[in-house]
Amino acid sequence: MYIKKILIVIAILGLVVLGVFSYNIYNYIFSPNTSFKNDTSTVYIPTGASYATVMDSLKPLLKDLSAFDVVAQKKDYAQNVKAGKYILDKNMNNNQIINVLRSGNKPVRVVYNNQERLENLAGRISNQIEADSSSILKMMKDEAFLKQNNFNAETALAMYIPNQYEFFWNTSAEGFRDRMLKEYNRFWTPERLSKAAEINLTPNEVTVIASIVQKETAKVDERAKVAGVYMNRYKNGWKLDADPTVIFAIKKKSQNFDTVIKRVLYKDLTIDSPYNTYLYKELPPGPIAMPDISSIDAVLNYEKHKYFFFVADVENFGYHKFAENLAQHNRNKQAYIRWINKQGVKR
Repeated sequence: MYIKKILIVIAILGLVVLGVFSYNIYNYIFSPNTSFKNDTSTVYIPTGASYATVMDSLKPLLKDLSAFDVVAQKKDYAQNVKAGKYILDKNMNNNQIINVLRSGNKPVRVVYNNQERLENLAGRISNQIEADSSSILKMMKDEAFLKQNNFNAETALAMYIPNQYEFFWNTSAEGFRDRMLKEYNRFWTPERLSKAAEINLTPNEVTVIASIVQKETAKVDERAKVAGVYMNRYKNGWKLDADPTVIFAIKKKSQNFDTVIKRVLYKDLTIDSPYNTYLYKELPPGPIAMPDISSIDAVLNYEKHKYFFFVADVENFGYHKFAENLAQHNRNKQAYIRWINKQGVKR
């Protein structure tokens, strides 16, 4: 009888221990284990990261890091860490967290525009994906790649069409560049290529003129008209006489691209640079900035008119006054000079 009671007690204790163990295991796996108050939190796991790195990243986001570790070890996650961007939801349990870290790599939206140089673009991209700016720039400037795809150091910026793109955060610098080449080729459809051919320009030449149009006017609805002026000059063998190219030439010569120039002076027009369209009739060797798609399409579909000149309209800021001949232009120009002098803008 005594032994029977002992066995019963042992059995009960066993059930209690088993129950406690099962309860703990259940809690480890299925109880909410996030500590952040927002609806979601983002975790970035770098390429080549160790399990310890993941644990450091998760530490401020979890209530019980050791409980996560127990489940991660059981699910063999510790030996299968994957780089990427991961979104954790509030009140996720350890099982759900591990499932996300295994297969929930989320794409990021990469956006860029209005960059003057590859250096600026590389810096902009490095803030949106894992690759650093120096590795991105190195891939962008790779001579073999550029030559193979009919670009050079001056025209390389033309390959990057400003838009919104989706990438995985851990995309490599080379992967980003190669994807942008595909997007460039996708952008230059047979229709756009045909329009470029009709106006006797290559895609790179279209982009060069578009970059000037981009710098001349921020008004999308005016870009085709401005493009028409430059195409009239170009087709008639004139120099483009574009102030933005002079500004770019000054910046390039000084290698100070943070220089702010609000007024181009007569002495600036003599700077010896292939980008100075007051000095050289040929198109600049490359774009002076990254043109928007609207500027590229404005050149391809430029407005047919008889204007050869334009100057800022001081009565309708942001827009320009256009003229067919120099006499008309000089009258418009005088109004602009009076206005800019009144503003005290000397440079």
